[in-house]
Amino acid sequence: MNHLSKYFHRLSFAFSLLMTAMTVHAQETLQSPDGKYSFVFTQKNRRLTYSLTYNGKTVVETGELGVNIDNHLVESAMGIPVDTNHVWTVGMRLQHVSRESIDTTWTPVYGEYATIRDRYNQMTLHFIKGGSHGANSDGYDKRQQYLFDVVVRAYNEGIAVRYHFPEATNGLFMHITDDLTSFTFVPGAEAWHYAWAQAHAERVKLLKSEPAWRNEAERPLTLHLANGLYAAIGEAALTDFVRGKLKLVDDNKLQLSMYDSADVITAYDMPWRYIMVGEKAIDLINNKQMVLNLNEPDKIADAKEWIRPGKAFRVCRLDMKTAMEAVDFCVDRGLQYIELDAGWYGPEMKMSSSAMKVADNRDFDMPKLCRYAKSKGIGVWVYVNQRALSQELDRILPLYEQWDISGIKFGFVQIGSQEWTTWLHNAVRKCAAHHIMVDIHDEYRPTGWSRTYPNLMTQEGIGGNEEMPDAEHNTILPFTRFLCGPADYTPCYFNGRVKNTKAHQLTMPVVYYSPVTFLYWYDLPNAYKGEQELDFWKHCPTVWDESKALAGEPGEYIVQARRSGKEWFVGVMNGLTARDITVNTVDFLTKGKKYQVEIYNDDPTLNTRTKVSSYKTTVKAGKAIKLHLQASGGAALRFVEQ
Repeated sequence: MNHLSKYFHRLSFAFSLLMTAMTVHAQETLQSPDGKYSFVFTQKNRRLTYSLTYNGKTVVETGELGVNIDNHLVESAMGIPVDTNHVWTVGMRLQHVSRESIDTTWTPVYGEYATIRDRYNQMTLHFIKGGSHGANSDGYDKRQQYLFDVVVRAYNEGIAVRYHFPEATNGLFMHITDDLTSFTFVPGAEAWHYAWAQAHAERVKLLKSEPAWRNEAERPLTLHLANGLYAAIGEAALTDFVRGKLKLVDDNKLQLSMYDSADVITAYDMPWRYIMVGEKAIDLINNKQMVLNLNEPDKIADAKEWIRPGKAFRVCRLDMKTAMEAVDFCVDRGLQYIELDAGWYGPEMKMSSSAMKVADNRDFDMPKLCRYAKSKGIGVWVYVNQRALSQELDRILPLYEQWDISGIKFGFVQIGSQEWTTWLHNAVRKCAAHHIMVDIHDEYRPTGWSRTYPNLMTQEGIGGNEEMPDAEHNTILPFTRFLCGPADYTPCYFNGRVKNTKAHQLTMPVVYYSPVTFLYWYDLPNAYKGEQELDFWKHCPTVWDESKALAGEPGEYIVQARRSGKEWFVGVMNGLTARDITVNTVDFLTKGKKYQVEIYNDDPTLNTRTKVSSYKTTVKAGKAIKLHLQASGGAALRFVEQ
């Protein structure tokens, strides 16, 4: 090569390096404590981007980070030139990066575990936007600067990202119009798409041609990736911001979609956006406590003194006689609450209906009923529609505390907007001040806030037994909806519209976690005729010391084990195809211990109305229990240490 050729070669190489330097401004990597997750941040083409791998396998090929903000009025008033043709976080300058590692353990007021480990590595990317040279000693006019942080946490269970706006001396007000967080996957990924919180899932590819993607997807969104990994994308710590969903903006590319714009005042934290990954679908179930870890600790000082999980029975006929019979039924069947549903204070959809008193056409006395229930060790819940809540909440709460009401079931709440999201969580705070628990219906989905305010016991946000879904739907739910928190599914038992077997229904309090679980939905006390298998519901708790998903696939089947004290309960819920399965007790029972096990399973040959067999045997930890499951069936097992 001659001298001239060498010169041009070096010049070309130098130009290439210059272009690379102009394209990639910064790169930072964060790994989970076990090293399996690797999150790589890159500022490329002035945009904030990232990629994510798990155990060496690609999860997110590339994704964008950042927000769009429309502060035209504020900036114009300050004399700052307004540029409407760019993304707000494009071109930000990375000032510095801070890192920390946390490893603690906390004790929930109640839950699926007696203790929860909170272990993560965190990286905070501190950015600055705007400014004009020469105005100050540091070279920038601070009137025209904005500060913006990207906070990334890497747990062994997943990755979470949130955006933080540090307290600003200029423009404290932020009008956020878009969340740019996106996820681009290798072609071939499939998702279980819910168009709304109480919908049924559609399994679809991430393709714009799929009709399901005309609707945004509820969170969490569970995916099966082309490389075999399972993943779930969700939202945590949503209390005063707009709800997010996920929209398919291009083939294989999902983006966070805000319900509407949001107005915040710095300093401010947006909700967390997270992604959990597993080699198996059940890994997502066993890692879901990360959602609670992304929320603040309990703020109710005396929570354990009055928050009482338990099983509840709805009073189907709103009269004093039926309500008192319901109390007695709860005593007999090991339930802790009765609930007076819609209609006790009048037509729920009328603004004129006041929840301050029992409707004139109802013949029961609320204080008297509460006293009777309390004398039997039973609490009382009442349903109140949001129409009454929004008008009377501050007057309702001291009255209900005086009546000794245990909890309120919020009906038909407004969700999505920043205004109603803030109202709803403030209402839960107010209930806590009056020692009242809460169950939120209808479209609300949790984001882990029950860690902070544990009087928020449960919520709907699910296609439950009111809709009589089939077994495929039911066996998808543990891998999708239940990843974000408890759900009020309202299991039925005797109602003739149920599409699944009785043993399938029997498994629900174990498979489906809800600290307050409504049982026998649509049933009257006299429907029970002494069926032996219902002793399983009588003894089954609603909160646990330990939980393990043992096996399963979405829409096929699920094997869920849970421990309370020295007893283990196992729910085996099957989908639409009959199958043989093995419950491996080595996975959960204490080695060397013996247990008496009660096994309830479907038996179509029995000449009984429920066709559920029951028998007891003694097993030693490590013994495999083989079960045949009917189509749309199930099996329930209770292990008592000897």
